[in-house]
Amino acid sequence: MNRVSAIEALRREIGRRADGLPETTVMEVCGTHTHAVWRNGIRQLLPANIRLVSGPGCPVCVTDEADLARALWLAKQKNVSLCCFGDMLRVPCGEESLLALSAEGADVRVCVSPLDALAAAREEPARTFVWFGVGFETTAPHTAALAERARKLGIPNLCILSAHKTMPEAIRALLSGESRVGALLCPGHVAAIAGAETFRFVPEELRLPAAVAGFEAEDILAALAAILGMLRAGKPNLVNAYPRAVTPHGNQTARALQEMVFEPCGAVWRGLGAIPASGLKLRKDFADLDAQKRFSIPQFSLSEPRGCRCAEVLRGTLEPTGCPLFGRTCAPQNPVGACMVSSEGACAAYYSYGGNR
Repeated sequence: MNRVSAIEALRREIGRRADGLPETTVMEVCGTHTHAVWRNGIRQLLPANIRLVSGPGCPVCVTDEADLARALWLAKQKNVSLCCFGDMLRVPCGEESLLALSAEGADVRVCVSPLDALAAAREEPARTFVWFGVGFETTAPHTAALAERARKLGIPNLCILSAHKTMPEAIRALLSGESRVGALLCPGHVAAIAGAETFRFVPEELRLPAAVAGFEAEDILAALAAILGMLRAGKPNLVNAYPRAVTPHGNQTARALQEMVFEPCGAVWRGLGAIPASGLKLRKDFADLDAQKRFSIPQFSLSEPRGCRCAEVLRGTLEPTGCPLFGRTCAPQNPVGACMVSSEGACAAYYSYGGNR
C-alpha cells in the first residue's frame, strides 16, 4: 500500500470510529506534532466531532519569563559567555531578548550541543561559560552529559543554569479537574527517552485514552485511530503507536545519566504556573556547577506582554487565532509572545501553515 492509500485508509477508519461519538477534544503536547498536524493538513482530514488542540509541548514556550530573565542577567555579567540553543535567542522578556543583548555586545553563543559549551570553556579559560539548559526529557540527558563530563575533566569555568522540565506532572496538572480534553496524543520524542509507560498514568489516573505518536502523517492518524477506538469502546488505555522508535521503558542509558545528575524540583511553567516536581535541578554532587549558586542570581517577577494570550494557548483553551495580537503586532519576524518564536510553537505553526488567513 502506498502512502496516499495508507492515509486514505486511516482517514476512513477514523471516520468510522468517530461516527456517533460526542464532540471530543484531543490534545497534543508536542510542538513537533503541532507543526506536523498543520503541515500535513490533518485537521482537515478529521470528522467535525473530533477536535485537535495544542498544549504545553514546546519547551521554549513554557520556559517562564523569570528563568529567561536569569539568563539575560548572566549574559550581562563581565567575562561571562551564555550558551544556549538557537530557539531561545529571540524569545522576548520585557523589552529585552538574548539576541538584543548580543547586538549590544554581550557574548551569547548558539550551540548545537551542550558539549559545545564545554569545548569553548576549555579553549577560553579566562571566561566563565554558562549553559542555559532548556527542554524536556529529550534534552535533559544532553545537559547531564555536559555536567558529568565537566566534573570528570575538572573544568572550573563552566556552570549550568537549568530550566529543564519533565512532562508527566504538567500533564497531571493540566488535565486534572475541569479540563475538557478527552484524550491525549503523547509526545514521541519524550517517550523515546522516558518510555511509553511514562504515560501509563493518563488512562489509569486521569481515565483518558492516550496514544504515543510519531511525526509522519500516518503516525499521527494511526494514533488518533487508536484513541477513537478506545473512546468508542469506553475503555481508556495507553497505546504505543510509534513502536519503531519508542519502547515501554525508553532509553535506559539516557535515563540513568539524567537521574545521576538531576533530581526533581518545583518549576514554574509559562501558562501553567508553579507545578511541584516538574523541574530538574542539579544534585548535591553537582552543586558546584549550579550557576544560581555560583552567581547569586537575583529573583525576578515578570508578566506576559500586554495583550499576549500565550498562557491560554499553552493550556489549550485558546487557539492562536483568538489572540488579538496574532498576525498583527505578533508575527515570526516581530514576535511578542514565546509561542510565535520557537520552531515548535503553536502560534508559529498556525502562522506558517495558513492559520493566519
